[in-house]
Amino acid sequence: MTRSTPWSISRRDILLAGIAGGVALALHAPGAQSAQAAPILKAIPSSGEKIPVIGLGTNAYGVTDAAELASRKEVLQRMSGLGGRVIDTAAGYGKSEDVIGELLTSLGNRKDYFLASKTGMGSISDARAALDESFRRLRTDHIELMQVHNMNDSDKQLPAFVEYKQSKKIKYLGVTTSQDGQYDEMLRVMRAHKLDFIQVDYSIGNRGAEEKILPLAQERGIAVLANMPLGGRRGSLISSIGDKPLPPWASEIGATSWAQLLLKYVVSHPAVTCAIPGTTKLKHAEDNQAAGRGPLPDAAMRKKMEEYWGTVS
Repeated sequence: MTRSTPWSISRRDILLAGIAGGVALALHAPGAQSAQAAPILKAIPSSGEKIPVIGLGTNAYGVTDAAELASRKEVLQRMSGLGGRVIDTAAGYGKSEDVIGELLTSLGNRKDYFLASKTGMGSISDARAALDESFRRLRTDHIELMQVHNMNDSDKQLPAFVEYKQSKKIKYLGVTTSQDGQYDEMLRVMRAHKLDFIQVDYSIGNRGAEEKILPLAQERGIAVLANMPLGGRRGSLISSIGDKPLPPWASEIGATSWAQLLLKYVVSHPAVTCAIPGTTKLKHAEDNQAAGRGPLPDAAMRKKMEEYWGTVS
């Protein structure tokens, strides 16, 4: 912009120029196109309700240290604004339910989230009492999704879940596993019960669920939460990569980090509804949520990613 003297530039001119420059810089920043895109949503087959494809795993939320609590509070404060809604927790995650209930209450944003939890492990003599404990710890009168944790007495627990669903205390019910040894039991339960969700371990480095679990979920119209999409306790996939650079074709699907690339792989599977990476820091939440925007890999790209993974892992 050319003027006869610097003093002839108005405040409006400066403001408009600043906005234009800021927009230009933002649009050319790494990952900006994905950040500008709307969050990708997938439908829950049993209802048609749509949820964002990247959620939050909270296995490490049962903390008491003030700094760690503050970090998790920041994630829960910001995640919905970043595009995420699904928070997955469990009675078996130490004090995780208590911490999440306390933080969401203090933030006043419980309504922004799709809250999923699981009853405890071990012998559960009274499934209804276990459900009521989760409501108490989470400080809520409704839970969007309640799950049987790691196939623990599914046949005994699910009738109580059905009762709570009928009374609208829970909206959806399901079962979970994180280990291949429980796949046969999960397949049996998927056939024997009317489930809204399953949760299963699935990542580019752990694709066992593709053989039978994911196809049956599609066949029976069951939504899928993918746990440990970045490796989890099996070992961090990102750590195994080390300092290797992203492949040049990562930009074709808007991925600017390994976490985004690996998460996009998981949620691009037609059966997967949402991935729930464990996330305790805001910078990781921002990175993960960016994977839920922009293009996802098609079948040809997924094949290329699998082949490339074999060379770097």
